[in-house]
Amino acid sequence: MKIKSIIGCIIGTALLAIVAIGAQLNLVQDHKHTDDVNKRGDQAMGFDHLKTTHHFLLKNDGGIIQVEANDASDDTSRDQIRMHMRHISHMFSTGDFNIPMFVHDREVPGTKTMARLKDSINYGYQETKDGARVVIISKDTEGLKAIHEFLRFQIQDHKTNDPMEVK
Repeated sequence: MKIKSIIGCIIGTALLAIVAIGAQLNLVQDHKHTDDVNKRGDQAMGFDHLKTTHHFLLKNDGGIIQVEANDASDDTSRDQIRMHMRHISHMFSTGDFNIPMFVHDREVPGTKTMARLKDSINYGYQETKDGARVVIISKDTEGLKAIHEFLRFQIQDHKTNDPMEVK
């Protein structure tokens, strides 16, 4: 009886250790993934993610991608943001989602559908005080679903903590 108890404790402890090691490996992999996304993002966007704040907002008629310079006196970041967001607005309107694919190093959810339905999705560029936004609007049900899928992925992968529900 004692031997079975001891063996059970050893097996239980070993399993807990394996689970803990697995959790640590996941954290390391997640941290590396985030670092890689940020490095590729800085390269693709032309501005430093540490000097800016991204937001991805889900709306009833689509959503918003917004980037702001963290420092109101940082005209360089603000201007780079504006140039990038104008570029993104144009690229997305033509069905070109190569930048998100490059940044995230994978096909980004929703982009295939958004590219296919490009004529039923409107991408509007708007300047803000410290940056710019791309307002994405569609009346197409399938397009809206794809836009929300795309934005939710961005929220998760960029770890923006923006709401995942439509407002």
